[in-house]
Amino acid sequence: VQLQASGGGLVQAGGSLRLSCAANRRILTFNVVGWYRQAPGKQRELVADFSRGAVSNYADSVKGRFTFSRDNAKNIMYLEMNNLEPEDTAEYYCYARQGYVKYWGQGTLVTVSS
Repeated sequence: VQLQASGGGLVQAGGSLRLSCAANRRILTFNVVGWYRQAPGKQRELVADFSRGAVSNYADSVKGRFTFSRDNAKNIMYLEMNNLEPEDTAEYYCYARQGYVKYWGQGTLVTVSS
C-alpha cells in the first residue's frame, strides 16, 4: 500500500490549505482513513479520521476549521484546513488502517506564520 500526501506549504494565520493523499488501492477497503500531525518536539496526534461506517472524528483543536473528505472513485482523501493558526504548524501524515495494520504516507509540511 502506498499513500502519497501533498499540499503542504507556508501560509499566513487565517489562511487556508487543502492537503491531498492519493492511495494506490481502493480506500473503501480500509477500515479507517485519516490524518495525523506532528509538531516539532511533540508527539504525533490525530487530526481527523473517517471510518468505513461513515463516522468522522476530529481533534477538538481543529473542529469547525478542518474538514475531512474523500473521493472514493479517485482513491484520494483530503483535509481542508481553514482559519489556520500558528499552532497548526506541523508535519501532516495521512494514514489508512485495515484490521490492526496501519499504513502511512510521507509527511507534508504545513507552516503557519503569525
